[in-house]
Amino acid sequence: MAIRAIRIYPDPVLRVQCRAVTELDESLRKLVADLVETMHAAPGIGLAAPQVGVDLRVAVVDLSVGEDPGQAYVFINPEIVQRQGQETDVEGCLSLPGITDKVERPTFIRVKALDLQGNPFEVEADDWLARAICHELDHLDGVLFVDHLRGLRRERSRRQLKKLAAEQEQEVLA
Repeated sequence: MAIRAIRIYPDPVLRVQCRAVTELDESLRKLVADLVETMHAAPGIGLAAPQVGVDLRVAVVDLSVGEDPGQAYVFINPEIVQRQGQETDVEGCLSLPGITDKVERPTFIRVKALDLQGNPFEVEADDWLARAICHELDHLDGVLFVDHLRGLRRERSRRQLKKLAAEQEQEVLA
């Protein structure tokens, strides 16, 4: 296991439509272990493969931030098959440091995915778990939480993203 560098906006990998996982091999198990370790070290409650530079449909979510290993979810090739309700709450993202805003998400979802052994499973989630899963699965389609904003909030987020991009450019030049 290793802590990987979290990609920061405007890294292009954050806008990639990720490829489906076709081989459940040792490299995938290592990626998942690294995602979990990186997420906990950040600390965060979710992390998707493109956030560490890998364009595969893999995400991990753990609302306990490592306190309860039984709460960690691994999603391979996930798909939301049911959504219900709507709720607005504040979100942030490890790839968008310093940026938060209110985002509308479903209050309930059902997700189907594969586990590390290739077995299909379904998870029903509500409230924060549903929000975290939706957020991470968006990453697999190149969608950032700020893409859900409208009106003045969207304009404010554009300015924040422009500033973040300029900061990242300065770091590269330094």
